[in-house]
Amino acid sequence: MSVELISMLVTLFVLAGIGTPIGYSILLAAIVYLGLTGADIALAGEKILQGFYTSAILLAVPLFIVAANIMNAGSITDRLLQFCVAIVGRFKGGLGHVNVVASLIFSGMSGSAVADAAGIGKIIISMMTRDGRYSRGYAAAITAASATIGPIIPPSIPMVLYALVSKASIGALFLAGILPGLIMGAVLMAMNAYLAHKRGFALEDPVPFKELPKTTAKAFPALLMPVILLYGIYGGVTTPTEAAAVAAFYALLLAAMFYRVLSLKALYQVFVDSARSSASVGIVIGGAFILNYIVITEQIPQAISAMLAGADIHPLLFLIAINVLVLLLGCVLDATTIILVIVPLFIPTAEALGIDLVHFGVLIVVNSMIGLITPPYGILLFVINAVTDIPLREIIAEIWSFLAVLVFALVILMVFPDLVLWLPRLLGYGG
Repeated sequence: MSVELISMLVTLFVLAGIGTPIGYSILLAAIVYLGLTGADIALAGEKILQGFYTSAILLAVPLFIVAANIMNAGSITDRLLQFCVAIVGRFKGGLGHVNVVASLIFSGMSGSAVADAAGIGKIIISMMTRDGRYSRGYAAAITAASATIGPIIPPSIPMVLYALVSKASIGALFLAGILPGLIMGAVLMAMNAYLAHKRGFALEDPVPFKELPKTTAKAFPALLMPVILLYGIYGGVTTPTEAAAVAAFYALLLAAMFYRVLSLKALYQVFVDSARSSASVGIVIGGAFILNYIVITEQIPQAISAMLAGADIHPLLFLIAINVLVLLLGCVLDATTIILVIVPLFIPTAEALGIDLVHFGVLIVVNSMIGLITPPYGILLFVINAVTDIPLREIIAEIWSFLAVLVFALVILMVFPDLVLWLPRLLGYGG
């Protein structure tokens, strides 16, 4: 490892450690490396521009962010929750099940765990804690845990980013996320049912069956969005990037014209918030482009591959090691940083060991989502805390049961790759 690389890493960790946003930390550390090697500092700007100009798929990121923000600003989320209450609210632990099912549906629209938590979080938590039916910590914990499903079921912003660094098929990645997302939802609902019986949570008043058609009709236009997106992508009508534009436009049509709940002032705020969120992600992506150039220059992937090749490691052991590493990193780093900065180091080795990159990508994204609820960092814990004012200590005290079953689901997906690859193969993926 060269002195220049060590200096860059020290700069990166020191800046991140004192609270500098990770995107700025990466950019400044990369500039330190370029300066010490005598390279032109303008090379940083060149690599950023090259990366963005050759990665049209990145346009999907701000478009999915806009779609999620429009749904949050309109009443689409409310209608989806009413539909979920009517379907699963009648069972023991009903509102906990509603929480998970709402996240499963919302995940087919937003592609973002943070958007899921912020959009559904405040509403469903207030429903669960009304009259003391559920503790604040429990309601917040299951909301944060179910929000991790958001980027697993397509569309998915993290999978778009993984496709960028791995060159894996984004269509195959989207398909591969469907069954894992359903498995995550199933284990969360199983844990919620167990805890509901153990703690004696009260049953909700069931919605009469005669009201189901009316409730479904109100939510039906919103429920069509995942269908439209998936048909567009896999029917050959749109690319994933174009599907993101369709999602944003369809959400706008629903909120502004069909439900008529989105004013011009609210739409302006949606665009402002979306621009800020997109810029935050864009800075990290730009830093990752430079960092990837440095990693290639230093031949780090080749060194890792050579070391692992010499150790004659089994592919399953490699997957276990990488997943443990990502779980630990998820405690302190956000998913975008892990996918763009850390994961590219191991992709050549995964290929050399014969690991399917779509399977590898789904594991990484699931793992990164679990990191979003893993203390001490757990960004979703902070999001829920910010929108509800529920103390972090109450959320963390209740999160462990849901964290355990999600890790169990990750292990199942790691050991049985056919669970991930079955649907893509069914529809023609050759991996």
